[in-house]
Amino acid sequence: MISINNLSVEFSSQLLFDNINYVINPKDKIALVGKNGAGKSTMLKIIAGLQKPTGGNVAIPEGVTVGYLPQQMVLADSTTVADEVRKVFAHIGELRKRLDSLTDELAARTDYDSESYHALIDRVSSLTDRLAMEESENCEADLEKTLIGLGFERSDFSRPTSEFSGGWRMRIELAKILLQHPDVLLLDEPTNHLDIESIQWLENFLITKSKAVVLVSHDRAFIDNVTNRTIEITMGKIYDYAVNYSKFVALRAERLEQQMRAYRNQQKQIADTEEFIERFRYKATKSVQVQSRIKQLAKIERIEVDEVDTSHLSLKFPPAPRSGDFPLIVDNVGKAYGDHQVFDHATFTLKRGEKVAFVGKNGEGKSTLVKCIMGEIPYTGTLRIGHNVKIGYFAQNQAQLLDGEVTVFDTIDRVAVGDIRVKIRDILGAFMFGGEASDKKVKVLSGGEKTRLAMIRLLLEPVNLLILDEPTNHLDMKTKDILKQAIKDFDGTVIVVSHDREFLDGLVEKVYEFGGGKVRECLGGIYEFLEKKKMASLRELEASAPAVSKNAKSTPAASSSDKETTKKAPANVSTATAPPAAPQKLTYAEQRERDKALRRAAKKVEDAEAGVSAAEAKVAEIEAQLAAGNADPQLYTAHADASKAVDNAMSLWELAQMELDELKQKYGQQ
Repeated sequence: MISINNLSVEFSSQLLFDNINYVINPKDKIALVGKNGAGKSTMLKIIAGLQKPTGGNVAIPEGVTVGYLPQQMVLADSTTVADEVRKVFAHIGELRKRLDSLTDELAARTDYDSESYHALIDRVSSLTDRLAMEESENCEADLEKTLIGLGFERSDFSRPTSEFSGGWRMRIELAKILLQHPDVLLLDEPTNHLDIESIQWLENFLITKSKAVVLVSHDRAFIDNVTNRTIEITMGKIYDYAVNYSKFVALRAERLEQQMRAYRNQQKQIADTEEFIERFRYKATKSVQVQSRIKQLAKIERIEVDEVDTSHLSLKFPPAPRSGDFPLIVDNVGKAYGDHQVFDHATFTLKRGEKVAFVGKNGEGKSTLVKCIMGEIPYTGTLRIGHNVKIGYFAQNQAQLLDGEVTVFDTIDRVAVGDIRVKIRDILGAFMFGGEASDKKVKVLSGGEKTRLAMIRLLLEPVNLLILDEPTNHLDMKTKDILKQAIKDFDGTVIVVSHDREFLDGLVEKVYEFGGGKVRECLGGIYEFLEKKKMASLRELEASAPAVSKNAKSTPAASSSDKETTKKAPANVSTATAPPAAPQKLTYAEQRERDKALRRAAKKVEDAEAGVSAAEAKVAEIEAQLAAGNADPQLYTAHADASKAVDNAMSLWELAQMELDELKQKYGQQ
């Protein structure tokens, strides 16, 4: 679908890409991986057409659409959330204008037998079908599902975008891109501003609804669940694996081991050849052999081992001074902004040495409670810091607070005091800022490098309570693993605010969930919490199902209200033990009406399933032609239309299945 041909990029006489070639196929889910600075974000910008390569090109067939989400963007603040997202449907008006223009051109033509006339008819027909499909889709329903999936409430739809933080405005842009249903999605760190529930929703969307995806992410669980192909960028080259990230890691280790063996064998061969040349260089009887060996040595193509990186991040927190048994006691703490109660009655105690996670949707109060603990904002209730507690705090925007105009060395020199000042160079070297890197200005550093620099501040004095608010944003996987091990080895108390499931797994023994104005304690690790969360949701769903009489209909609003009531019920009140109401006996006429309604609903499901199968068969037929090498640009347009037809058919099937399930529930059938 998209072809990258002989791509080369050079920065300041340094080669970033060297004649790279690969193809993005229609259903590929690709993870771009590599160390910080390898060129992952640059690759996405080039594919998106925002940056020109030094050599080579990116071939995108006519009609293939590309959606690109960068790490950072400048966002407009002139409208509401819903109106901003509705802008993506403006293309329907453009399609109408194009169709009107082509129709007028067709009416004016008289060369009915010419090839160009028939080609024009085909374009009008294709555009008509595409416009009919676009207009048949429920744009407003898609808009609502997408925004809610990304964590917005319905009440947020009418709020101005200017009221939202940068992370939430990034979600608005992500919603706009997803609703365009592009043929290729380019996502650069899409999970940085998402909470766990939104990440899981995005995972499901990318797996089930999207077409081709190329993403850069340091969230290992996310890329493992979404991708089926991994492209590693290293030393100007790429290695392409048709597997997800976890399998890639194992295959990469094998490749490096093979490279190292070949490299050692070649080095031994070179050393032996050079030794022979030196030994017999001045012997006339060996001159022919010497010249032959010299030519042989010149022809050898030297093997390079990928990622030969002598730098190593050495991260170890200083020993924690002993604190009291309870470093933090939170008793009925609450925080409100005006009429909006973020959370209330938060009550828990942290014991010395505990490592816990704060999780929940963005805006539910995780960072707010951290600010309360730090004394940055007022609150209600009682919050006590234990005896001899020294807090080390890494704020979510810590990296952005750095002064871009000063050097790496000066950034640390300004905050270091006492004897630590003579060790600044050593500390910077341990964080891979050795040599000339310490003289770089902060503004030229990557996101991960800025995060590492901000992390150094935590090492300048011993602490015994670490509070880390989203510490893994922009860190590559190797650095995240080192940070995770350093926190595990830390003998103090730790609070981690994070959405990174892989990072939290095996690190924390307790999870505090923020949501619905409450803070709930959950014993166990992050995956135990997620498993309990699913079970709890199912119980809530069952408990909130209202008993429906034969003359009453349940409405979505009523179901939602019942669900909220169940969520807010006190923990000691059981809502699941009440026996179900006995179903009333139906008259003969009512039984006939029931059977008729069920048959009608079942037939609708059957027809919808057939529609899905037919639409998928059409997509498969077009993909077979593309795989056979047919490069007709109209095939790509047909593929896009057929894929949308599949989505439309799936939506019809979902509605039909929901209708059948509701009827079965109404009449007490399974």
